[in-house]
Amino acid sequence: MTLRDIAYALGLSVSTVSKALRDSYEISKDTKERVIAYARTNHYLPNRMAKSLKEGKSGSIGVVVCSIDNSFVSRMLDGIDGVCAQAGYDIVIMQSKESLVQEKSCLKQLEARGVEGILISPSAETIGFEHLLALRETGMPIVLFDRISERFESDQVGIDNYHAAFQATEHLLANRYRRIAMLNIGLDIPFARLRSAGYLDALKKKHLTYGKQLIRPCWPDTGETLKDRVRASIQSLFELAEPPDALFTATDQLSTLSLSVLHEMGHRIPEDIALIGFSNTELADVLTPPLSTIYQPALEIGRLAAEKLIGLISGRGLSEEYETVILPAQLHIRDSSRPGVKVQVNG
Repeated sequence: MTLRDIAYALGLSVSTVSKALRDSYEISKDTKERVIAYARTNHYLPNRMAKSLKEGKSGSIGVVVCSIDNSFVSRMLDGIDGVCAQAGYDIVIMQSKESLVQEKSCLKQLEARGVEGILISPSAETIGFEHLLALRETGMPIVLFDRISERFESDQVGIDNYHAAFQATEHLLANRYRRIAMLNIGLDIPFARLRSAGYLDALKKKHLTYGKQLIRPCWPDTGETLKDRVRASIQSLFELAEPPDALFTATDQLSTLSLSVLHEMGHRIPEDIALIGFSNTELADVLTPPLSTIYQPALEIGRLAAEKLIGLISGRGLSEEYETVILPAQLHIRDSSRPGVKVQVNG
């Protein structure tokens, strides 16, 4: 079904049909309704490629995420998709797999496809942002979401990573845990560094200064899975002369993998070790035990980031200064971090 087919069937010109489908003021209401009804009944779909060539716009937005295999990222993508669809944009989703090389490849492919803007949650290996700066200098609008960073000046949407980690650690301290270990994905990554800082400052507030000894970076070596690294990290913590009585995990994947590994190793939660971490899984309530989590407003992060980017593309969001939107995270307390029965060190 083409515009010409509709025009022939209704006895109209191709130009009139085209204008009617675009809701032009030049076409009467009755004619518009007639054209739209016929197009819908006959399953007419506009030729997006022809339209983009004519208008010089692709009608698509590129989205780069670390991975789509966890619920947190999926919810952010839902928020992005909802806003983009309403604004008439398609989204092209690509995964960096936590690799800077792969991230650069994704960006090149998206640029080659002619996307009108890019939403990106940087990979764990992205410490410098020269590649994003070079892309933006070509005129490409870019918005960072989730993994925001002060190292790259742009519009960004994320959470208060420092306060979320501080709040989680303070919760464990209030429940009489004192040797609190932390699994993080790397101390050089901006958002991970802020979560480590929040954790350490909560300990300092209680005059506990051993924190750095109990932090384990969980970045897999070649040929090793993330779960392998989590298992090795937890094993090394339990081999300490004074093993931890609680564990704070700094990402969604680390949280669920730690719960699995602790079960496999035969440790009871929270009797042997308490657990709390970042996680947006809807199954947190039915896990064994129900998992205490820091819940991030993933849908809202995606929604606001997409709105910002579309504003930049349309020119409505242009400003002399970049804006960083910080959303609050919520502490959801469940059985995995219920109060400990003893205090192992003073403080």
